[in-house]
Amino acid sequence: MEAVHMALRDAFKIVPGDKNVRLIVHEPHRFAYPPARENPDFYTHISIDAFAGRSLDAKRNLYKAIVNNLEPLGIPKDHVKILLREIPKENWGIRGGQAGCDVELGFKVEV
Repeated sequence: MEAVHMALRDAFKIVPGDKNVRLIVHEPHRFAYPPARENPDFYTHISIDAFAGRSLDAKRNLYKAIVNNLEPLGIPKDHVKILLREIPKENWGIRGGQAGCDVELGFKVEV
């Protein structure tokens, strides 16, 4: 979880305290993965919900940082799939029920 959060901090420039990361582990018989993976038990699917607005370069940096951060943990780079869902700020209800577009986030989304 820290590997993904650090990548988000580096690539998307989020603040350290903006940490909403969830780990869900599936038993191998409950998760189908792409064929021809050398270590199928290490196949990792990462889903990220984020405010819309990051540049393509920031997204590329995020993807590279995630696989680079996971590799020392034994997860091969070709065993990582990342799905980034960008959601407009007005579609987030945060900080006591406020629309995300009405809140000072403490960081820039447009990086």
